[in-house]
Amino acid sequence: MVIISSVIILGALGILFGLSLSWAAKKFSVRVDARLEKIYSLLSQANCGACGFSGCLGFAESLLEGKSHPHRCPVTSQAALEKIAKILGVSLESKTKRIAILHCLGGKLNAKDKFEYRGTDDCISANILLGGQKLCMYGCIGLGTCVRVCPFSAIKMNEDNLPVIDEEKCTACGKCVEACPKGLFSIIEEDKLYLVSCKSRDLSKDVLKSCKVGCIACRKCEIACPTGAIKVKDNLATIDYNLCNNCGACFEVCPQKIILKKENKIWMRKT
Repeated sequence: MVIISSVIILGALGILFGLSLSWAAKKFSVRVDARLEKIYSLLSQANCGACGFSGCLGFAESLLEGKSHPHRCPVTSQAALEKIAKILGVSLESKTKRIAILHCLGGKLNAKDKFEYRGTDDCISANILLGGQKLCMYGCIGLGTCVRVCPFSAIKMNEDNLPVIDEEKCTACGKCVEACPKGLFSIIEEDKLYLVSCKSRDLSKDVLKSCKVGCIACRKCEIACPTGAIKVKDNLATIDYNLCNNCGACFEVCPQKIILKKENKIWMRKT
């Protein structure tokens, strides 16, 4: 009888605890918006942080909370973003794809070194030491930090120790922009066809001492541009892509051939 009573008591306690746990689970459960999983599944799953949130799940949560907008993700495809916008009930404008570009031609063939660097294989570390080994303090250090931070394998180093961007893989996430200690990357719309491949603000005589392909601030590009899209300021030509109409006048007149033209998604110098 004692054994039977014990079994009955334990069984009753088990049922009581089970009911208590079931009640507590319902009472203190956190309701999850059914749309969260749908939105998260549509995102790229890259977790690159380019949106400003802690990965794709954090971005999906911010969308549901109204703290962000689908267009803040530069990685997810336009088609997927349109589906997300439909789930959220918001409008989404169609945008031209954006890509990263490099403003330097000063690889090992064109730019001189001021010393031989034998340190950590990292541009940021090398830059701490007198701004890196390049005589041009604005030039690419060439140790491939941008390659390693790119979450999409869109950057490779070429034989001249310069980064080359694969436009098909590039998502304009901006990781290379953030990582480059020289600020040599920027993001532009894919349909822009010209870029100034130099960042040096040195005087022309100093540019020519350190690099064969630097901007000498001659202003020929500025004078030739019919829309005023290219200006020379602080010894450097820069393009305002809001004004650029891809006419190519700057490309034709540049004596240093440091203004590049894109042909079949490859940036080319004037021959």
